[in-house]
Amino acid sequence: MKRRKFIKSGSLLTLPILLQGTEIAAIGNSVLANVIGGDTDKVLVLIQLEGGNDGLNTLIPLDQYSNLQAVRSNVIIPESSTLKITDTNAFHPSMQGVKELWDDAKIGIIQNVGYPNQNRSHFRSTDIWNTASNADEFVSTGWLGRYFDQNFPGYPDNYPNTDCPDPFAITLGFFVSETCQGPVSNYSIAINNPDDLGQVDVSEGGEVDMSCYGNELTFIRETIRQTNAYSSTVSSAYDKGNNLEEYPEDIGLAAQLKIVARLISGGLQTKVYVVSLGGFDLHGNQVEDGDTTSGEHAELLSSLSQSVNAFQNDLVALGVDERVIGLTYSEFGRRIRSNFSFGTDHGTAAPMFVFGSCVQAGILGDNPEIGNEVDVQEGVPMQYDFRSVYGTILLDWFGANEADVKELLYDDFQHIPFLKLCDSVSATDDDKLTDIKIELFPNPCTNHSYLNFDTVGGHARISVFDVLGSELVVISNRKFAAGSHRIYIEMHKFLSGSYFVRVQLNTSIKTVKLIKH
Repeated sequence: MKRRKFIKSGSLLTLPILLQGTEIAAIGNSVLANVIGGDTDKVLVLIQLEGGNDGLNTLIPLDQYSNLQAVRSNVIIPESSTLKITDTNAFHPSMQGVKELWDDAKIGIIQNVGYPNQNRSHFRSTDIWNTASNADEFVSTGWLGRYFDQNFPGYPDNYPNTDCPDPFAITLGFFVSETCQGPVSNYSIAINNPDDLGQVDVSEGGEVDMSCYGNELTFIRETIRQTNAYSSTVSSAYDKGNNLEEYPEDIGLAAQLKIVARLISGGLQTKVYVVSLGGFDLHGNQVEDGDTTSGEHAELLSSLSQSVNAFQNDLVALGVDERVIGLTYSEFGRRIRSNFSFGTDHGTAAPMFVFGSCVQAGILGDNPEIGNEVDVQEGVPMQYDFRSVYGTILLDWFGANEADVKELLYDDFQHIPFLKLCDSVSATDDDKLTDIKIELFPNPCTNHSYLNFDTVGGHARISVFDVLGSELVVISNRKFAAGSHRIYIEMHKFLSGSYFVRVQLNTSIKTVKLIKH
């Protein structure tokens, strides 16, 4: 069996190698894959918020506050304690560092990000976010791994080389990120301690046969060779690099981002860095009884906020800030109703934060609609598909073309203008989302409702979702002529309760709640 076919078969798992006590899971075959290419010097930093972050207590919709308070009174932040950023939005009081970046126009927020047919399992939903697959599709490659593979096919054979001496991606930790898994190998290496990246001695020995053992031995030798080569370039960049800002101590995320800034300043040409902050699965003790501004969620948001603030300020001081953007993501948000354990349970959509000097500051999307009737299972409905966020980064930041983005992600990709013109970034300052004016009548309804909307013309996808985030029916998926339109929505076959009508029209999206009695 050829080594490439052998690795594809999954017979060999990711190989962790210890370098003087530091584990580097390099070049091995993880569950997923992806790569980023291009001739730009742009860098993407992914921050994974593990466990499912409560978006409603992170970015608080002040215009929905009274109804929100009615269904999560034991966890909601007092309005007087919030960090107000607009007339209708406020940050959690622990997010002072992020608030400072907001005031400095270096934070953008994309509201209500999720995917159709939300899966509320941590493991499966994380797979979906890392692979950028459909909810009912199982993919063995990561969204970045597939893109890297488009640009650098054949990896890991003959890498590193003169043209590509540095790792394509780096994960801070012990395991490579599944976002970077390619068809054959992971384009990421995992680093835990850049101060101690030694070399592994390996004996080439004699010839090996084509048996299963021989293939494994050959792969191990090649992995060690590549690991040694990459550890050398990483160590060199780390030694040359510097940090000019103070980072908070005893915060793991801050320590990870400090390493990232130093490697970038040291000249490492790695395109993607993946860092993480765990602990967001707060079914209980999200807040402290009697003081909802304190508790485990407050501590996590404080860690995130302080770390991102220090990192962005460091990038500015180092003069590399226009080369770097950061993006937060989590496998799902939490439900609108809190539970009786001072926590929240697995939900659907949540806001994503994008930060950097080349970010279009502001909020894209609408505050989630919190009605008088909130089902116990109800989560925040999806407005933006997370794959459109990923696709916009590939398109605007790394210079991919739209056809490739649709092939790598999904056909319904929509460009979202959350980046601004910054040297080679392809986004434009006049690229704005247009608002959709839609009306549902009657609402509440019994057997049917009508959707009224105006358009200048273009393709529209109209669908109905339930409170779990499942797409129940696609009402229309076609082109509409310019003018006013009225769409009939049949509801008699649905049970009484809350539903959401999502209208995706050209580059704009609106999600509106529909009650059936």
